[in-house]
Amino acid sequence: MKPELIHSLTETFEGHAQQTESGVEYWLARDLQHLLGYSEWRNFHQTAISKAKTACEISGHAISDHFVDVNKMVQIGSGSEREIDDLMLTRYACYLIAQNGDPRKEPIAFAQTYFAVQTRRAELIEQRLLETERVQARQKLTATEKELSSVIFEQTGGNEDFALIRSKGDQALFGKSTQAMKAQWKVPAGRPLADFAPTIILKAKDFATEITIHNARQHQMLTEERISSEHIANNQAVRNTLLERGIRPESLPPEEDVKKVERRLSSEERKSLQNPDTLE
Repeated sequence: MKPELIHSLTETFEGHAQQTESGVEYWLARDLQHLLGYSEWRNFHQTAISKAKTACEISGHAISDHFVDVNKMVQIGSGSEREIDDLMLTRYACYLIAQNGDPRKEPIAFAQTYFAVQTRRAELIEQRLLETERVQARQKLTATEKELSSVIFEQTGGNEDFALIRSKGDQALFGKSTQAMKAQWKVPAGRPLADFAPTIILKAKDFATEITIHNARQHQMLTEERISSEHIANNQAVRNTLLERGIRPESLPPEEDVKKVERRLSSEERKSLQNPDTLE
């Protein structure tokens, strides 16, 4: 396919993209029909769209999230109008429709690649956002735990038992000791358990620690034993909340080493600054 045609088709597909009031991008199915070279709506709807809906459902996505029935008025001559059926399609829906078309047709062959690439880009962006959120949650927990250590020192005159207090908090949150969770998650020797924890666990630990800091200051807790009891109670309370919502902390799988994720994000950021037109 010639570069000129690729450029033209790209502009054509992007030119037909619209946005809802909330900023969600979509295409109208009747526009896509003509972009893909289908002359008849009935044929397009009964073949490509129908198969795409099935593929959407099989993949575990709600059809109603990607294929939305709408009606619109069209002119039929002499200034009169009539209402016709149409569909609002997400980029993912367009991709599925293209995948169920005839790749021997040039517009469909282009659309299959085009929407696949665009969908993949969206997935990469989502993945990076999730990874960034986890890195930030880990950094926040580190800062919060340092603050708790300072509070213990300020109010008790020592913080030698901080590691033990944190470990007791883990026991209350997971129902297992820190060492048991490290063994379960296969955490390398000398590495913190939190570096392999899912984002929700990082935030849970941070929340419990923030409560401990608040109450230790508010109630002037002057012994490590009292602060330790407070920390255990807060982690137990957070655990109970998670359990009530169907989340069992000790049953969650470990995540990738957060240090590796952090290095990868930093590397990708440097690359994007050097070449802002690429995502990788």
